[in-house]
Amino acid sequence: MAAASILAPALDSTIVIEKRSSTADRIAADPRSNSIRVVAPYEYKEAAKCLAEAFKDDHVVRYAIDTPDRAHWSEEEKYALHLQAMEYVTYAHCLKGLVTTVGPDYDCVALWMPPGKNIDDLLTILRSGMWRLNWQLSKEGRTRFFKEFLPLLASTKTEVLGERDNHAWYLNYIGTKAGSRGNGYARRLIEHVGDVADRAGQACYLESSHDINIKIYGKMGFTLRKQIWLGLDETIRMDVMVREPKGVLKEKI
Repeated sequence: MAAASILAPALDSTIVIEKRSSTADRIAADPRSNSIRVVAPYEYKEAAKCLAEAFKDDHVVRYAIDTPDRAHWSEEEKYALHLQAMEYVTYAHCLKGLVTTVGPDYDCVALWMPPGKNIDDLLTILRSGMWRLNWQLSKEGRTRFFKEFLPLLASTKTEVLGERDNHAWYLNYIGTKAGSRGNGYARRLIEHVGDVADRAGQACYLESSHDINIKIYGKMGFTLRKQIWLGLDETIRMDVMVREPKGVLKEKI
């Protein structure tokens, strides 16, 4: 669904349980959450497995991996890097953002970046190991990821949100395991944070990579704001959508 930047955990031995932010605590304590919970850093690999499975054939997510100069790689090798990339971004969000899950076995996972937060600071890059991508990706992959993909996402978000860029929730990834689809898990995770955004009068932002998601997200209050393309022939499309806060006008009266 949503495309995201990719970060990497350094050494497993350095991973510790981080203290939750006040926002994460508030969401985790919400009595309406049922089985929705916040994923701790030590759980990042299990959460990442869910996302890796959900996005295993996604052209946007694998844009920097499925490159011509890696045509000789087997699908197993490419999937291994894809899984590592998901571990990277999941761990980074555990450190600086908000990772939520629902279901008995990490059946659906969402990676959120709260307002004013990002995973691009030097400390997070060092701790998460983003430097690994400089040698894990091929030459073409590095160009696609660092010079095309990330700059396009950043500039588009700023363009679409304007002065609200640092005051909106960013749904970086959300994915459901194939065998767990149809249970409404994704809707629950989105509406869970959506309620928090509504109470604060904040928007939610995402990029989607599948046509059907325009309709699906539309039922959750998102509207299409812009379409962007990747590749020299611009064949890979992303749909940029925004969910405006509900009940803001009523609360201001």
